[in-house]
This record gives sequence, structure tokens and C-alpha cells, in this order.
Amino acid sequence: MRLPITPEGSARSAFRGDIEGLRALAVVMVLVGHAGRDLAPGGFAGVDVFFVISGFLITGLLVAELERTGRIGLTGFYARRAKRLLPAAAVVLVASLLLTWLLLPRTRWADTAWDVVASAAYGLNWRLAVQSTDYWAADAAPSIVQHFWSLGVEEQFYLVWPVLLLGLAVLGGRRRLRRGALMIGFALVALPSFAWSVHESQTDPGPAYFVTTTRLWELALGGAVAIAGTRGLRLPRALAAALAWAGLAMVAASAFLVAPDRAFPGYQALLPTVGTAAVIAGAQAAGRAGPASVLGWRPIRAVGAVSYSLYLWHWPLLVAADARFGELSAPAGLGVVALSAVPAVLTYRFVENPIRMSQALRREPGAALRVGALCTGAAVAAGLLFQLTVWPPRQAPPSPVALPPIDGTAPVATTTPSGPPGATVLAKKPLGDRAGAAVDRVSSITPDPSIAKKDGPEQWVPACGAGQRGDQAFPCKYGDPYGTTTVALAGDSHANQWLPALKLIAEAEGWRLLTYTRSACPFIGIEVAWRERPEPGCRDWNRVVQQQLIEVDKPDLLLVSNTFYRPFGVAQDDTDEANRGMAEGLRATWQAVTAAGTTVAVLRDSPYLERNAPECVAANRRKLTRCATDRESALSTGGGVAQESAAAGQRDIHLIDLNDAICPTDPCAAVIGGVLIYRDTSHLTATYASSLAPRLRERLARLLN
Repeated sequence: MRLPITPEGSARSAFRGDIEGLRALAVVMVLVGHAGRDLAPGGFAGVDVFFVISGFLITGLLVAELERTGRIGLTGFYARRAKRLLPAAAVVLVASLLLTWLLLPRTRWADTAWDVVASAAYGLNWRLAVQSTDYWAADAAPSIVQHFWSLGVEEQFYLVWPVLLLGLAVLGGRRRLRRGALMIGFALVALPSFAWSVHESQTDPGPAYFVTTTRLWELALGGAVAIAGTRGLRLPRALAAALAWAGLAMVAASAFLVAPDRAFPGYQALLPTVGTAAVIAGAQAAGRAGPASVLGWRPIRAVGAVSYSLYLWHWPLLVAADARFGELSAPAGLGVVALSAVPAVLTYRFVENPIRMSQALRREPGAALRVGALCTGAAVAAGLLFQLTVWPPRQAPPSPVALPPIDGTAPVATTTPSGPPGATVLAKKPLGDRAGAAVDRVSSITPDPSIAKKDGPEQWVPACGAGQRGDQAFPCKYGDPYGTTTVALAGDSHANQWLPALKLIAEAEGWRLLTYTRSACPFIGIEVAWRERPEPGCRDWNRVVQQQLIEVDKPDLLLVSNTFYRPFGVAQDDTDEANRGMAEGLRATWQAVTAAGTTVAVLRDSPYLERNAPECVAANRRKLTRCATDRESALSTGGGVAQESAAAGQRDIHLIDLNDAICPTDPCAAVIGGVLIYRDTSHLTATYASSLAPRLRERLARLLN
């Protein structure tokens, strides 16, 4: 790459082989980290290296143009970006759709189509940020184009950065003042962005990883290094060498020291980003004493030259191979990554380079913009057309669910008169009932696996329940608002999965039903960890929920449930200690409610499957037994162990276990009574949960009477 290096921003330029080498290191970090997490746990930090490099390159080129001509040609700038990035991206996006059609389960097609559209529009990072807060998506397989999130961040940066530079240049006036204004402006961007990054990565880590606002400081850091260079900053050779070597060590170390289970970007991102800035600032001035000779070695530069295409291709191939052959071992992952070099080199040779170096497009920026628009339009159109292939199938409505009467009146049918029976095919004592055994084929499956993940309870409502954060706690309300019997539901999504059945019961029996459910937040008074990190605000929210239940709602019956968690601070591999700590915390929280006169019923956590049920069923419609799960394994996973221990010996705390009607035989079937039981690995479909309403109603009636 050629960069302006003279203090006055002349047209003279020099090749920075060290930066090409940095690109090679960054892409290798990413590829190895994706191939096997244990190989390079922090390999994803290579993306942060790219951010700093991009900030340096783009700022250097724009400032050089500004110093040379007094203006920035926005059309020319966007044209260069378009022809550099969009053609190769469009090729990979279309190829990803083809791989999806050939190798991925149909259950992923709809999401992939929309992911491709978002990627082509360079907004995937915001789509993923929204999805990262969706607990229902927590068990979902990664998107085949998920890596396009970082390209979205860069493209959004490219849109605003030239305009910001122009504005700062106008405010700065004369050249010397202009440079100072640029540095001040960069600081005003970088410092709030870094502070926001630290805050959000601690309080809302999912979105914090993807959103542009937590990453701007990394790009601005590269820009600041570029401005420092144009101001004539010169370092003594020995100091420059020490700085560059230390920076290179920081970048390399980040692949192993940055922890994926800790908040990121935040403070952790300082290691790869500051290291990258140090290499860029010191390597050239250090000469042979610095790492430029290593980074500029021709084989390393060759990898750096194709780093963009390598980055684009490696992830779709990894996801496709994983879907085809199952979870890949680290050696297999490395093999797939190595194979990705073939399409990467071909794309670089026949797509990326010819268009980027085209003299015709260089002379006519408008033509380059049209080429970019055509590529983007083609990828968007491909995604939309692919979406048409996954139009939701027609489904038979569920069969009637007759609820046991309270007072001798006739049972109440709560659903429509046709469709699969689900759990109602099972005997009153379902354990061992062959009607629930795994079979190879069934005539129809409801919901269809392609739409099963949407067959859950109502999505989290913003005005109540999990839509709240902090010290707010307003229940979602169902059933009869004036009912004389009040039933409340509290817990995480494993509590909320029972809402379809509870709504049927509440509506039929005239109960007032209140729900306090929040994703990844069990009803417990201690801080817990989910997916290796604490859930922000969960303990505070539960404190308010408990107070609301005791002082305001005063329900006759409180239903609770949750999946497996660890008390924060308990080692990840110490399951016994985690269950002991959870049992103590749950019992104390429940006892506080029973002391106020409310009976507590614990819905034992549902079994866990070894595979995603909709994906497995979609791929094995003629051999459904492949989707069965060992019963002992399914029942020993999840929150059931801690729940049983917490409820044991407690007078007003009762355990309700319906798992014999979810897994009546060994192995556990994926489909019972024509109904798909799970919408992922652990959450019941609303259809199957509804078919359990008669059994649940019978248990609840005993407690209320």
C-alpha cells in the first residue's frame, strides 16, 4: 500500500510493507481463532487490528489530499472505497447463499437471507446487536455471513469520517491550526467512544461487541497516528524500534491473552489496538532495527495482500463444513481455513484486483460508484429472492385441549378442533408410554421445523417483564383482570416457556395471571453468571420483583422455573458447587415469598437435548430417531438438580415435574403426537407446551384447593 509520508502531504508516497504484514498477522489471528477457539482464544482481536489500520490509512490519505488541494473529493473517495470493497463482498454473499441452499438446514435459510441483505447494506452489525439481546437466539447457530459485522462498522466509519475531517479543517482554518483541530476532534470522538465501550461491554456485552459506537475510538486511534505523522513527528531510532517491537508483541499476545468470556471491547481492546498503533508509529522510523523487515517479508506481505478476500471466504466455508460434518475439531477447522485460500486467491486475482486497478474506473469515479451500486444491488436482490424460497409452510392448527374442571363442570376446550394432539396422546402416567417413543417417521410435524423457533410464547413485551432494566418491575397481565385467584410466574425463559399453557388455564378458569420473566435471569437474590459472565441488572431486578410480589400483588400461587446458572465467582467446571450455591439462593428467595403467605410451585426445568431439535428434524425427516437424546443425560442437565434440592423439605414450596410427559421413554423423542417438542435445544414449542395444559392444570388445582 502507498501512503503519504511527507509532513506537508506531498504526492510522494512510499510502500509500507510493515502495514501489509500487520494485515497478515491480523487475518491469521482471526482465521486461527475461528478454526479452533483453544488455538487462539483471543484471535477475534485481529479485527481490532484491522480497525486501527483502516483508521490510519483512510485518515492519512484524506489529510494528504486536504493538505495538497485544500479540499476532499467525496465522490472520488467513495468511488475508491466502492471498487475496493463491494465487488468481492458481493461475490462472497451470493456464494454464501449458494452454500446455504446446498449444505445448511432449511431452518437457517430465512435468517441467512435477511443477514445477506443486511450485510450487503453494511448494517449487519446493528442487526446482530439486536439479536444478541434476544435470549431465544442464544442457542442459534452463527450466521454464515456473521463476519460481515466488522465490514459494516468500517463502512459506516467511511461514510462519516471524510465529512468530519472537512468540518474540522474548516474550523481549524490555517494549516497548523488545522492539524491541531483534527487532533482535538479525534480526541472528542475517541474518548467518549472508549468510555462508552467500557461501560457497555460491562453492562450490555452483547450489543457492545457489535455496535459502531463502541468501536469508533479504535479507528480514531489509527487516525491520530496518521495526523501525528503528517505533523512531522520523528522518534529516535532506538526508541522507535523499542516501540514497534513492543507493539508487535502486544498484538501477538492479544491472540492468547484477550479472554472471550470477559467484557469486550472495553479495556481488553487496548492490548491489540495500542499495540497496532505502536507498530505503525515506530516501525518505519526504526528501519532495520524494527520489525518492518519481518513484517515486510514477501510471503507475509502476500498473505496481507489477500487478507480481505481471506477474511471474506474463511467464515462461510467454516459454517458450511460445520453444518455438513458436525462440529469441527481444531485440525479440521485449520484445514477448512487453509482451503479458503483457494477462493480467496481467485477472488483477489480475478475480481478484487482487476476492478481496483482499473484505469477506466480510476478516471471516472461515477462509473466506479455505479459498479459498487450494482454489486450491492445484486447481493440485496439475491438475498430477497432467496427469502422467497423459505415462505412459511401452511400448518394444521393444534387440536383441542380439554382442561380438567375445578368444580365438576364439563372440561373446557381451549383451541381449535383439528390438528396434532401433542402430549394429549400420552397416558395419564406417561412414563414408558410407547406413544411417546422415538420413531423414524411421522405423517406431519407441527410446527414445521423451518418456523419452529418462532413458535414460542409472546416475545418479550417492552412495557413489562423482560423489557425492563434496573429497578423497574411491571408484570405482564393475562386472564381475568378481576379474577379472585391470582397466579404469578417469575424466572427466566425456561419459566416463560410455560406461558402458552398458563394462558389457556387462566382464561378457562378465570384466574388473574401476572408474569415477571426476564431472559437469562432466574428468580434468585444472588448474582449469577450466564454464559460465563454476570447478567447485568438481574439481581436488582429480582429484588424489585420480590418486593412487588410480597407487598403489592400478593398472589395465591407463585410459579417459578429456571435453567442452570452458576453463582458468580464459582468456577465454570465446578457443577456441584454451582448447584449447591444455586439451591441455597433459590430457597432463600422462595422462602421470603412463602413467609408472606404465598404458596410457591417450582416447575422443574425441562430436559436438554444434545442437538438443536428443529435443525436435526429438518435434516432427518425420514430418520427422526437420529434426533433422540439419552434420557439420563437430558434430565441431568439444566436447572432441575438445584431446583429439587432447594424445594426439598419445604412445607410451602412444591415441585411440579412434567418431564415424564416431555420425555416419557429412553431415548427422548423429538416429536410426540405429531408435535415438535422443542424450538431449540431446551425451550418447548408453544404448541407442545399448550398440549401440556391439562396436566399442568391438574397439578395447580391440587395446590390451590
